This record gives sequence, C-alpha cells and structure tokens, in this order.
Amino acid sequence: MPAPGESDVDRFKRLAAERAVESIQPGMVVGLGSGSTAAFVVRRLAALRGEGRLTDVVGVPTSVGTETLARSLGVPLSTLEEHPVLDLTLDGADEVDPELRLIKGGGGALLREKIVAQASRRVLIVVDAAKLSPRLGTRWPVPVEVLPFGWRSQALFLEGLGARVTRREAKDGAPYQTDQGNFVLDCAFGPLERPEALAARLESRAGIVGHGLFIGLTSGLVVAGPEGVEHRRPA
Repeated sequence: MPAPGESDVDRFKRLAAERAVESIQPGMVVGLGSGSTAAFVVRRLAALRGEGRLTDVVGVPTSVGTETLARSLGVPLSTLEEHPVLDLTLDGADEVDPELRLIKGGGGALLREKIVAQASRRVLIVVDAAKLSPRLGTRWPVPVEVLPFGWRSQALFLEGLGARVTRREAKDGAPYQTDQGNFVLDCAFGPLERPEALAARLESRAGIVGHGLFIGLTSGLVVAGPEGVEHRRPA
C-alpha cells in the first residue's frame, strides 16, 4: 500500500529498498549508500531494528547526509578504518545499463560511494524503473570530482574528450563542494559507446579524484516499477 501522499516514484523506491534490505543477514557490516533511494534503505533497516530484528547489524555510511540520517534513527555506525572489508553495500544509482554498469554521483557522494563499493564483498543496487537505460549517458551526465586547484584545466581536458561540462553549483550559487571539499563537473557526453575506455582516461588524469562510472562493481540489482519488484544479476 502506498503511504499517504507518496508519489509513484517514491513508492517504487521504497518497495525496491524493502526488498533489498531482505539481503541483510544478522551480524553483517553493511555499506549504506547516499541519495533518496538509499535513505529508504536506512529507514527500513531502522524499522527492522525497532522490531527487534537485525539489531547486531552495523552500517558504514557513504556521506555525511547518510550518517546524519542513520544516527537520527538509531542505526549503529562504524567506519572503514574499523571494518575495511564490508559484507554488503546497498546503494542507489542515477542510471543503469543492461550490463549493470552505473552512473552515480547525482547527490555528490560518488567518491565515498566507490570507495565503499570497492571494499564490499557484494554491492546491491536499488533503483526505480526510471533509472534503467539502454546506454549510459543517455539520460544522465557523468559526474567527475576534481580538486578545486586547477579545476578549469580539468574542464578543458574533459571538453577535449567530447563532454559538455558544467561545474555543479550549490543552492546559493557558490560552487558545490563534496564532503571532501572538492568540486563536481557534470559532463554530458551523450550515450557512451565505450564507458570502460572513458573511465580509464579519467582515472589517468591528475586532479581528477573520482568519477561516476561504476563498472564491474554491481553484484545485483533490485528494481521496482509498475510491474512489480525484480532482482537482477549480472549475466
């Protein structure tokens, strides 16, 4: 049943999150992603704790926002320093292609999200059906996190790769800054034919500290839409 005033999109996000949380087992250390869908994961985990279930599960948040939400709901938290290998991470995505490659970072937490994902035995991505795409870049630019020092040179480099580059701004018009104090350049490349090659180019450039292409990290996908909830795995 939809919650009062809940939109269809939020209902799909909530249903996908509730299904994904079923993958959490007692005693796990779980990476907690960022964004609106991941917030549903945190709330569901907190609700289960309130029912006396999963009380020994510990979360590792991927952003200050997720940390704040989890603490407010009484979810116990830890860090990668204390738990350098995680059992499972649950996170959302902005765009997902048929091979379960992702664009992430619309909320600005792309670097921490990738660090946590790479430290996890399994990464379960939770989305509503609108996030599915035939090819990455069709619906979403690639976020690229850069050092403030020399950011314009990074923008020129990215334009040379074919992107239309926009420096992300905060609500007050100042440059948006990540939890690490870096800038985000949103790079509209259009549909990507070779996302792996683009990822390699981005990773070779000094000053670029992270990008939103998540390739080969997804262990499974939980997607909810008008036809129900589906759990997909890589081919």
